[in-house]
Amino acid sequence: MEQELNFKTLCKMTTNMLELPEGSLAYKSRREELQIPRMVVSVVSKMVDNTHFDIISSGINRDRTLINYYMKMHKSNYRSFPKYRDMFNKIYNAYNEIQGAKRTFIDKYHLREFLRQAGVSHSARPQTTIRVRSGKVKVDIKVSYRDFSNQLDLCKLALTDCNYNINIL
Repeated sequence: MEQELNFKTLCKMTTNMLELPEGSLAYKSRREELQIPRMVVSVVSKMVDNTHFDIISSGINRDRTLINYYMKMHKSNYRSFPKYRDMFNKIYNAYNEIQGAKRTFIDKYHLREFLRQAGVSHSARPQTTIRVRSGKVKVDIKVSYRDFSNQLDLCKLALTDCNYNINIL
């Protein structure tokens, strides 16, 4: 969920910075002015957010094996293809600046307390777990199936301006 939102944000930021039509990265065109940004967005998303290949491929309307190829060719493209290198540096730095501006927690106590103050709590009879990561810190919230969606929504709402990732265990 969060990876999809981050990838959409990255695509929108890229099209705005390069003054391309919105959604143009998903066009079937092989024109260089669309192909290079498509490659860059794929690599940046994988490097920064570790976005799954399936999410990237559906976002740019390409086969997921092509994303693997972009990753494999990144080092070579960066070294020998000036247009790619310049665009990669521009997009990578801008996206990292956005991600760096988001709050990250330094220890479990602060993250747990932040979530508790937002109304997130453990269930009396837990059946599943929501794992919240922010930076190198992770907190598990044990919830029942009945309270699951409510607690998940509270987590997302509380962490809106934070750098986080949520997994369901």
